[in-house]
Amino acid sequence: MKKFILKRIYTAFIVVLVVVALNFFIIKLAPGDPVNIMAGFDNPNEEFKMAVRAKYNLDKPLITQFFTYIYRLVQGDLGESYYSSRPVTELLAERMGASLLLSGTSAVLAFIIGTVLGLTAGKKEDSMQDKVLSAGTYVANAMPSFWLGLMLIFVFASRLGWLPTQGMYSLRENYTGIAKYIDLGKHLILPVTTLVLVQIPGYFRITRSSVIQVMADDYITTFRVTGMSEKKIYMKYVLKNAILPVVTLFGINVAYIVAGSTLVETVFSWQGIGILMYTAIAKRDYNVLMGTYLIIAVSVAFFMILVDVIYAKLDPRIHYE
Repeated sequence: MKKFILKRIYTAFIVVLVVVALNFFIIKLAPGDPVNIMAGFDNPNEEFKMAVRAKYNLDKPLITQFFTYIYRLVQGDLGESYYSSRPVTELLAERMGASLLLSGTSAVLAFIIGTVLGLTAGKKEDSMQDKVLSAGTYVANAMPSFWLGLMLIFVFASRLGWLPTQGMYSLRENYTGIAKYIDLGKHLILPVTTLVLVQIPGYFRITRSSVIQVMADDYITTFRVTGMSEKKIYMKYVLKNAILPVVTLFGINVAYIVAGSTLVETVFSWQGIGILMYTAIAKRDYNVLMGTYLIIAVSVAFFMILVDVIYAKLDPRIHYE
């Protein structure tokens, strides 16, 4: 096990290093100049532009900028935001909790609901409930997250007035204690519902297909011939083997939990890392962008290692060598 994990960590380290290098050069070589945006296009001040370039080493050759960035990165320094002049680590830390709350809650709920629906449909293939659930997930899969979020706002916030339209808290109120958490929960309902609905189809399809495939295997037929009850076959053998591909999908979705809900955060003005990344793209805030992508790369590498270990534990056919 130790050798297996160390090998995965080494591979993950190489992958993250390559991703950091690619992100740096792609972002730097992309069209647009943050200095021009900060200086303005109507009457730019050349002295100001030169001072900004010197402050952030933008006047140096690209390869020099890269090695300077790597040197600071090793020391835990992700640089400063061009616009707020605040450390990127500080900005990311402020938004991390909001993103984890939104994406984490939706990922767990989508995993549970999508898997249960997939198991229900796959157990009774071609039945009425299978057809209804399949049709429903096809419809949900066809709806873009930003459009679905806007429709939920229109119906439940604008028309019915049941829920708030955006933000994390009611700014006009000064809630404290339990009332503050209840207010947060109300603001959380619509964005979480949006993310859950767009993620459910993936879990549903994989779970349903996996259940149908496992139930058609020869060893399941053998158990039926021997007189074993359908309930025992399903719970002890079908369920355990059918859940394996779903674990992989859940690991991938959780890996992107930090900044995987950018559109939804933007629609609902949810102050997480996703909307921070969106703003950084619009303003060409290179350091914030590279910091966000670094977190995504590290989280993907970490959760892929975790999924490999869990997968090997669940399936004895998989060896650590």
